Order: sequence, then structure tokens, then C-alpha cells
Amino acid sequence: MTTPQSDAKSLIATEDGPQLVPTQPEFAGEGDTLINVSHSSVNYKDGMALEGSAGIIRHYPTVAGIDAVGTLESGELVTVNGWGIGERRHGGYTQTLKIDSTKITRVPDRFDAWTTAAIGTAGYTAALAVAGYERFSPDKDGPVLVTGATGGVGSVTIQLLADRGYEVVALTGRVDEYADYLRDLGATDVLDRAEFSEPGKPLQKVRFAGALDAVGSVPLANVLAQVRWGGTVTACGRAAGGDLPTTVMPFILRGVNLVGINSVDAPAPFRDEAWQLLAESLDVQKLKAYTETVGLDGVQEVGAGLLAGTRHGRTVVEVS
Repeated sequence: MTTPQSDAKSLIATEDGPQLVPTQPEFAGEGDTLINVSHSSVNYKDGMALEGSAGIIRHYPTVAGIDAVGTLESGELVTVNGWGIGERRHGGYTQTLKIDSTKITRVPDRFDAWTTAAIGTAGYTAALAVAGYERFSPDKDGPVLVTGATGGVGSVTIQLLADRGYEVVALTGRVDEYADYLRDLGATDVLDRAEFSEPGKPLQKVRFAGALDAVGSVPLANVLAQVRWGGTVTACGRAAGGDLPTTVMPFILRGVNLVGINSVDAPAPFRDEAWQLLAESLDVQKLKAYTETVGLDGVQEVGAGLLAGTRHGRTVVEVS
């Protein structure tokens, strides 16, 4: 077991807000396997947790960070995404993490620790969504919409879909600012989020073969109303809200499939499939181009920016 250095710090969520404190042995949590954590990342949910949003952190104090990347005692590189770390139990913003071996994912040889953290929960969720989409809609004969396109999930989703031969349409609230960025990732067209922000009819003109949504609420309802017969929409986030003001019409009149994506509790076969998909289809050089690196002292600022919609891409956290 690696003993944290005396000056090592951990980022914890408390009732009084996030605090960077000296690392304590109990921050590792409980489990049959110990990971020496080197990297984590900042996800939208991390921003919510550090802000104190209801329903994320279950008890205080808790080490934040829903990603952990590091090595086993054997030196093997592994990652942990989900399973309640950084929410129900201590997370990845500390130097060691104990967790049951069944909850550890072996990282494909193609990725090093930094790249694995850059992918993080956002990229892993994107891969789950693409895999889920392909189970229902493997054909590539029409435009596929990606909402929340400039976020971590959206950015990776665009890359993966484009690499796999889909025609990708990106949706963003800042077309003028991010259109070139989204096209560089693989989008063939970029639409303004304002087109989807107001309540619309339960069935609208068909525009898309399917969609991968990360925002929920009214935008998702409008997306469902514009997907063709038999099309698929995956849902993995609630950046616009947790409600879904729609009707049964897209489902019973057009046979639209709404597929839920749960990255927290996904079983091992789904996780392995997602990481294999990433190994096959992710352009690591593009990922590096929209990823920055911060220390634990920079996490809170990044999280706040994600919540405010003023940041795009991915952020790696150097933990040790």
C-alpha cells in the first residue's frame, strides 16, 4: 500500500462547501482492492456535487470525484467510474482508493493514465450511449443529432459517431463561438439550441434519424418529436432539467425508441464494451486538443464553469 505524502491534499465536499484538506487514511474508503490514484477528471456531476446540488453527495464530508485512474499493486492501469464514488462513498480526488475488485475496469493498452482520465466518466458515458444507440439503430442512413455538444459527453459522442460513419448534427447554444470546434470533431452541421428550447407540438416535422441527448427536459421532448419512424434517442443527462414534458405520440405513432443510459450502475459487460468502443473509435489527438489539466486546487473553478455553460471539452485532474 502506498502511504500518501505528508503534504498530500484531498478535495472533500462538506456542508460548508468544498475544502482542500490534508489527506487522511480513511479517505481511501473500503474495499478489497487498493488503487494508487494518479488522475481524475472534472465532470458536470462533479460540479453539481461541489456546488451542493441536492441528491448528489449523500453524506458529509465525502471525498469528491466520480472518476479515479491509477494503478494496482501489480502496476496494472485501471479506472473506476460510477458505483457511487464521489457521491455515496469517497471518490477520486485523493491519492488512494479502496474498492471491490468487481468494480474495477482494466484500461485498454492503447490508453495511458492521462488519456484514461481525459476520457473519464464523460467519455465512458458517451461510449455507452453510442453502443446503446447502435443496438437499436445500426444503419447510418440519416442525420443523428447530438445535444449538449460542447460538453464532455457531447464532444466525445460526436467523435465516436463520426468515426463510425454517422452523419452528425451538433446542437449548441453558442453556434458562432463553437461551430468550428464542433466541425473539427466530426459534425457536418451545427444547430442553435434556441430552436429546441421552447415547448413544441408532440409530433413535428421529421428531421433526424435519431439522437443522443445529454440535456433532458424541453429540448429532449422536441428532439423526440422530430425523429423519424423507428428511430432511436438515447438519454444520459439532465443539464436542462430532469423533467420530460412529452406525450406518448412519438412512441405509439412513430415507434421511436427512448433508451436510458446509466453509467453509474452499468454491469461489467457494458463497461467493457464501452471501453473497447473507445479504443476502436476515439481520436486521442483530438481529445488532447480539447482537454486541459489542473491540480486539485483548480477543480472548483472548472466545475462552476461547466454548470454555467462557459467551459467546453474535458479537464484532467492531477491528483498525485
